[in-house]
Amino acid sequence: MSPTVTVGLDGSPESRAAAEWAAHEANLRGLPLKVIHVWEPDPVPMARAPLLGVETRQDWSERVPREAAEGIRARHPGIEVIVEQRSGQPAEVLSDAAPDAVLLALGSRGLSGMGGFIVGSVGLAVVARTERPVVLVRAEEQAADEHMMDPSGIPSASAPFLPVVLGLDTASPDETLIAFAFEEARLRDTPLHVVHSWDVPPYIAYGLAADLAASARLLDEEAAAVTEVLRPWRQNFATVRVTEDSRSGKAPDYLVEASRHASLVVVGRRGRRSVLGTHIGPVTHAVLHHATAPVAVVPHE
Repeated sequence: MSPTVTVGLDGSPESRAAAEWAAHEANLRGLPLKVIHVWEPDPVPMARAPLLGVETRQDWSERVPREAAEGIRARHPGIEVIVEQRSGQPAEVLSDAAPDAVLLALGSRGLSGMGGFIVGSVGLAVVARTERPVVLVRAEEQAADEHMMDPSGIPSASAPFLPVVLGLDTASPDETLIAFAFEEARLRDTPLHVVHSWDVPPYIAYGLAADLAASARLLDEEAAAVTEVLRPWRQNFATVRVTEDSRSGKAPDYLVEASRHASLVVVGRRGRRSVLGTHIGPVTHAVLHHATAPVAVVPHE
């Protein structure tokens, strides 16, 4: 089966924003866009009952993906748009569809005035279960938001992309995660901004006098570790400009800060399982809920 960029659509503003983001991504990659509309079937009498005026729930479930696809085709005439309607539990259906895609895009809802975004139960379940990258897109996301200012000082889709941000763990770097981030930067012809952090030394955490020489050595060692991990990737992606940001502190804070000036934030999710199921991880969980740019979660070992 040919690869696609796939998006889950339920008619909500956040899923429509995700569909538009996925259309741009499909265009960058030269791939078809697959729009999957999932609806949980009602008993027959409820499905046939009027929802809005004379329109039934079944009518609505057929109209939403059709109209969305028509709009995408009009705005992006160069890409093929495939529409699929499936019934069942959304998280299960979308997770089952993910293996056929290079990535799966979903929506997240903005929290007005609270500085974060709601990643619903479906989104969290899909992120935790699927073995493909999942990109969460906020409801208010516009194509221009991912680009720099034009000469008049206004964000414009005709201007260059903002950087791609990668959260990197030098203790256990994963090739799948790093390759995805470099490829996204290459597709956008934009720099890759690599963010790495480590725990604050105990003497700082407990308010003791700082050992400046030891702090300087630790900073040099951590920065060198980032450079060493990225060395072969810089060679493989010679056209991608890379900036490295290595400092002590909390990784989620730095990644959320970097997201304000990013076209995409890339973080990882380890595939480890426990008796409670697969976990997303605290850093990724925090970034999903507070980053202002689209967030790609890449599963890895």
